[in-house]
Amino acid sequence: MYEPIRTKSVHTMAEPCRRTRGPQRSREEELDIRLAGHLTALLTVTDELRALTPAPALDEAAQRLADRVTALNDGRPPLRATPTTPGATAPRVTALHQRAHTLAGQALVVATSCADEAGAQLAAERLHFHATALGIA
Repeated sequence: MYEPIRTKSVHTMAEPCRRTRGPQRSREEELDIRLAGHLTALLTVTDELRALTPAPALDEAAQRLADRVTALNDGRPPLRATPTTPGATAPRVTALHQRAHTLAGQALVVATSCADEAGAQLAAERLHFHATALGIA
């Protein structure tokens, strides 16, 4: 009574195109790339905070972040954005500290996953610094 299926189902998994994929990386390499990305984003926010509220602690943090990213990138220094024009308003500084706190938390998770002690320590320090700045420590 029913007609048999004569064509392949459209729901079967297709073989992915091998030409569009890049070289395969190990899990450790992927985690290092992700950690470098989070730390670079944190460095960008730190540079923005340095432009709005100059402080020696932020200068030192920016240098340490840049050094760690350079080490993760096989000696290539991170790209750094030019901070926007100075004009520190309390809501803007608070928003930057919140963003930095989030990024430091993400970096800490990734650094812990890949057993990067130097990265985990740096991320934990930045997490604590921004939590203190936000009044949540």
